[in-house]
Amino acid sequence: MNERPLKAIQQIQLGTVLSTEQQARETLGRLERAGFEGIELNGFMTRPTPLFVRALTRASGMPVGRGGRLDWPELIRSTSLKVVGLHEDLGTVEREPDAVISRAASFDTRRVVITGMHRFDYTDEAQVRDLALRLNAAGRVLAAGNVSLLYHNHNVEFRRLPSGRTAFSVLIAETDPSAVNFEFDCYWPTAAGVDALALMRELGERVVLCHITDRGTRRRGSSLTPIDEADAVELGLGNMDIPSFIEQAKLSGTRAVILETHRNWIEGSPIRSFETSAKVLNRHLGQHSPL
Repeated sequence: MNERPLKAIQQIQLGTVLSTEQQARETLGRLERAGFEGIELNGFMTRPTPLFVRALTRASGMPVGRGGRLDWPELIRSTSLKVVGLHEDLGTVEREPDAVISRAASFDTRRVVITGMHRFDYTDEAQVRDLALRLNAAGRVLAAGNVSLLYHNHNVEFRRLPSGRTAFSVLIAETDPSAVNFEFDCYWPTAAGVDALALMRELGERVVLCHITDRGTRRRGSSLTPIDEADAVELGLGNMDIPSFIEQAKLSGTRAVILETHRNWIEGSPIRSFETSAKVLNRHLGQHSPL
């Protein structure tokens, strides 16, 4: 029988509440008390990074905060949280694989995740096939250092190519499972109109990590029209079949189910948001004993 997935959270959700050491310790403590067992880190949020990278991430709606100046290996060691993965960009992995392997080791994790490509044409099949080759090559280099490479999807991979395939189907078919597997994000294919649960079942054991959030609408006063804007919401407050995604993660041997709701938080609070979602994770993955 597979061990159940760890209950984890993506660091990007916490950027605004990790700016000082005291604030970071308080936030990490609240994660533990809510029942979380793991955290997924972003390389650019665990070290000083160029202003351009921070501005680009903020422009995409992700709250990076100012926690890159903190000693993240020491902060993690002071908690019971396990680092379930480390996000890096493919260019960094290709240029400095030894440094990436060393950073992963500093957090006692063996998983590095590529979160898509910047300014990349996902409707150009030749580019997508070349990306698969690059991922395979990078994955083999990391594997030599006992680190596995995962690819994280968004919605852009589900545009149709001229052949009728999607970029994601090309990446599935043309990446080598011994070198590259997946951090499957349930939200984005759902937002793109894809049957995300069926796709997750198709990927099976290649879903090493799973990102999860819910999708729905939130009341912001009287609706001006009969249509509200859809967005991420806390687990159980939207219309996705969250229990089935979690059950499939169990069946696939997924190592961690990772919450990421990086906007549209309940009460405008990332902490209130993760505490709300934690109740659903605890219900389906087991209650964490308070520290």
